[in-house]
Amino acid sequence: MLLLALVVLGINLYMILTTSDEIDTGWQAEEKPDCIMVLGASVRSDGTPSPILKNRLDAASVLYEEGAAPKILLSGDDGQDEYNEVAVMKSYLVDAGIPGEDIVTDHAGFSTYETVYRAKAVFCVDSAIVVTQKYHLYRALYGCERMGIEATGTVASDMGGDAGDEMRELREILARVKDFGMWIIKPDPKYLGEKIPITEGVN
Repeated sequence: MLLLALVVLGINLYMILTTSDEIDTGWQAEEKPDCIMVLGASVRSDGTPSPILKNRLDAASVLYEEGAAPKILLSGDDGQDEYNEVAVMKSYLVDAGIPGEDIVTDHAGFSTYETVYRAKAVFCVDSAIVVTQKYHLYRALYGCERMGIEATGTVASDMGGDAGDEMRELREILARVKDFGMWIIKPDPKYLGEKIPITEGVN
């Protein structure tokens, strides 16, 4: 048990330490990144984003309006007829004034691993600003590094969400260990499909 705990702790520290310098540091390269990548989260039954997701979308909207990147890639779970994260995400951004032609949707981002893998393999993303809460950014940025995507992270607020949820923190600790293993094995996502370059794709 002690050895297992040390392995879990070691993986988490490694993932955090190797990505911390890329969080909220701005984009350093002369050329703009390909896109602002927004990771999905739960949506409400009334078709509105949860507070956590709303904060991610608001942060992405600010970045787009500041001219940080020409496209926004929305990735989330659209695996059920009655549940569609990306449709809610896109609707929210369009209502906020973001042009629909600059929003690209990934309907098969069922996990952080699949989102990052598909960003490179399907949408040909070479560089991105990743938007999510800080606890989640370490894992997302680590995946980008493993997938060959040059990325920085922008922290979305936890306010209004489950900022004090200890179970969420525990889930993230375990999720980092899981994704660490996934990036070693690197299995294909459930869905891939034809390439849709982010610079060209509109859906």
